Amino acid sequence: MTDSPAGDSPVDDTGTGTDTGGGTRILVTGATGYIGGRLVPELLAAGHRVRCLARDPGRLRDLPWRGLVESARGDVTRPETLPAAFEGVEVAYYLVHALGTGPSFEQRDADAARAFGRAAAAAGVRRIVYLGGLVPAGVPERELSPHLRSRAEVGRILRESGVPTAELRAAVIIGSGSASFEMLRHLTERLPVMVTPSWVRTRIQPIAVRDVLRHLVDCVRLPPEVNRSFDVGGPDVLTYREMMLRYARVAGLPRRVIVPVPVLTPSLSSHWVGLVTPVPSGLARPLVESLRYEVVCGEHDILRFSPVPPGGATGFDEAVRLALKRIRDADVSTRWSSASLPGAPSDPLPSDPDWAGGSLYEDDRELAVDVPPAALWRVVEGIGGENGWYSFPLAWALRGWLDRLVGGVGLRRGRRDPARLRVGDSLDFWRVEEIEPGRLLRLRAEMRLPGPAWLELRVEPGAEGGAVYRQRALFHPRGLAGHAYWWSIAPFHSVVFGGMARNIAARAEQYAAAPAG
Repeated sequence: MTDSPAGDSPVDDTGTGTDTGGGTRILVTGATGYIGGRLVPELLAAGHRVRCLARDPGRLRDLPWRGLVESARGDVTRPETLPAAFEGVEVAYYLVHALGTGPSFEQRDADAARAFGRAAAAAGVRRIVYLGGLVPAGVPERELSPHLRSRAEVGRILRESGVPTAELRAAVIIGSGSASFEMLRHLTERLPVMVTPSWVRTRIQPIAVRDVLRHLVDCVRLPPEVNRSFDVGGPDVLTYREMMLRYARVAGLPRRVIVPVPVLTPSLSSHWVGLVTPVPSGLARPLVESLRYEVVCGEHDILRFSPVPPGGATGFDEAVRLALKRIRDADVSTRWSSASLPGAPSDPLPSDPDWAGGSLYEDDRELAVDVPPAALWRVVEGIGGENGWYSFPLAWALRGWLDRLVGGVGLRRGRRDPARLRVGDSLDFWRVEEIEPGRLLRLRAEMRLPGPAWLELRVEPGAEGGAVYRQRALFHPRGLAGHAYWWSIAPFHSVVFGGMARNIAARAEQYAAAPAG
């Protein structure tokens, strides 16, 4: 399906391009993110009509619900792109925020919220719904972390936009793939004995992602006079230490030994989390800073409009059990890394017609492989994560560690699914930019580099049977540092990239030779 610059034509639930006219017309921002990607199917299941706002609607292409929604190309940081997206919209969900990159992220967050609120008011939208962070009681806003302060400011801006706004404030969200859950999971699983910061004794009211989604969906029905924030939380109030101990019990791990010490600051803690878990320190810091103060619901007014379901709200242990089951079943629909990193390169591929030109370094490899193309593609699509990168594991591991030391994502993001990829998936320190099943996998680097980089893996039928494997690494250097970087690693290319091509071919031959079944 092709995305037009102004947005796609409405489509019904059969994907035929006909507007059914039923349900509330809803605009969702952040549909490629962790919460947004799970909210859209919930809204569809409730009978609503959904339009997704995205800088690049092509990133929605492979999502299972793509044929059931409209899309509009737009960016909350570019106000001129918003009016068309709001046409006919009744309810708008604001699920985007900066992750704290650079000194001006608070201003960018505020400007984007004002632009969104103005566009919603001008379009006659009747309700905005925003998911923010739970604000600790009694703490002056100026003393909050920059990230939590920014979330609170965005909520205030939206409530003052002239459009009735429901701001849901949540603390730790427990669900497969959430950054908070991944941080908890890996700290607990990897460290049977922990010397921990003092914030592990802070009381927290976590909430299961399924309950967050239920509250978000129910906000569509809020009365028009409701314009306020709501605290949302689960039935348990726990310290972070208790959360780790209970996680270990649910996961069947031996009891953990946790020793809090007062000397680990949020900055040091975030680096510690970044080294131990897949969550990079740049994302870990706002999570850690939000745990410095007690974050417990001060009211439960949301239950007047979004009542507890017959089975009750989801407790912490049940939320962990459900999350672990989804991970074991490889059924994690979205992850914390679903959203693109702030500052990630968005340059056109150097081979695209609109590329601006300049220096370009390439490493090209080609091998004939005596296997069916499908066997070779199986290896290509399964690359990364637990399968690794098929060459010089120490070099890849070292590159991942270096990336994490400078605040990058490193290699530990892994894969969303062990066998299948889709556009927009994170894959270790790459992101899937394009995939043509059976033919092409193009990855864009999200590691810290002095210039954008890509890795293309192609599978083509051989002229006389078998398959041809083509591999191309591209790097567009920026400044002298970019050129120096390329030439400093050039001596290793034959080992890393050459070995990758040979080992991928060898693994495909093993698959092809293995007995069926």
